[in-house]
Amino acid sequence: MNSPVAANARAGRFVSTVAFDEAVNAFVPAPLPPEPAVDISGSLISKLSDADRAIGRLDGIAMMLPETSLFLYMYVRKEAVLSSQIEGTQSTLDDLLLFENVALLGQPIDDITEVSNYVDAMMYGLRLMRDDTSEGLPLCLRLIREMHGRLLQSGRGEQKDPGEFRRSQNWIGGTRPGNATYVPPPVNELAGCLDSFEKFLYDETVPLPPLIRAGLLHVQFESIHPFLDGNGRIGRLLIALFLVERRVLQQPLLYLSLYFKSNREAYYRLLQEVRQNGAWEAWLEFFLDGVTETANNAFDSASRIVQLFREDRQRISASTDRASTALRVHEVLQRQPFVTANQLTTTTGLTTPTVNSALQALEMLGIVREITGKQRSRVYCYQEFMDILDDGAGSRQRRASQRIEPPQEPIPATDP
Repeated sequence: MNSPVAANARAGRFVSTVAFDEAVNAFVPAPLPPEPAVDISGSLISKLSDADRAIGRLDGIAMMLPETSLFLYMYVRKEAVLSSQIEGTQSTLDDLLLFENVALLGQPIDDITEVSNYVDAMMYGLRLMRDDTSEGLPLCLRLIREMHGRLLQSGRGEQKDPGEFRRSQNWIGGTRPGNATYVPPPVNELAGCLDSFEKFLYDETVPLPPLIRAGLLHVQFESIHPFLDGNGRIGRLLIALFLVERRVLQQPLLYLSLYFKSNREAYYRLLQEVRQNGAWEAWLEFFLDGVTETANNAFDSASRIVQLFREDRQRISASTDRASTALRVHEVLQRQPFVTANQLTTTTGLTTPTVNSALQALEMLGIVREITGKQRSRVYCYQEFMDILDDGAGSRQRRASQRIEPPQEPIPATDP
């Protein structure tokens, strides 16, 4: 599988190295931007225009949302699930939200831990990028390392040098470097590759639109593969954070994991074609199609959520004599779509009988559904809200048929 391949000056070069006692050809990507320069004309300029327009619509509705932070809170978690699923985890959005807000019996399984760590890494990076004090950081190698440290802080990756660039050879596909699909740069080439990568992050003189730069950066990071584990998740996260830093988006609401997951074969083929043939334009067309599709889907989700909340408030006001308390519970459900009665009494300050009556009213309206089937420590789900959020994240079918075990001792809800 790891046979010699001719170097392509526009893509990079292959170097011979020894990894785990066998000779292999490792790829060293050429510094960005590509030379000859990317040809932004023809179909590529048309796709860039479509992507810019879709991004603008998404950014516009995000600014109009009653609680932008709420949509971000949920959308970040959906991305964490999807990005982790690409790496092989089986957790769903339901699993993550239940883990965060309900604390089910037993220790969290590795899959949920990995997804929860992804959320932590993402929000940590965003917080430091927006911090104007001396504690703040731009999007740079140091910030990438610190996010990686949080990504692998616990779970299956905690033995893979969290927060440290690799000091040994890694590979993609196959059982060893000799039969791998792809072998990234050897360790002695890694520092030079990362230095060039960071310079391109900072370089304001490169005359390329931000979306094109984001597409180039993603491939470059994946090709360098600087960590022993977690490269894919960090590489996908960089897209959204880069666009926020360049003010293309006010909030990091563009996540391509579902698009990459749905088009996995084309995604990996096009990465390889860049490395072997310097086919940047073909990759960028695919990438921009993904930006357009993803931004349009996020716009539609945000629009549907705004409409759902408005219509449900109207239904509650018109259909129950407990409207004021039911509306208070509904407000909590918008932030926390899985709740217990104990959590609601803590959050709202209402009495337990009042909360139970409000939940019963919402259940009769079909707004919430009890999902444990138990008489004690019951868990309620804001069904339609979760259905909108769940598109592609794998929970909906399970939610319709599966009962969960309630928590032994419900704990107060976490603050989103």
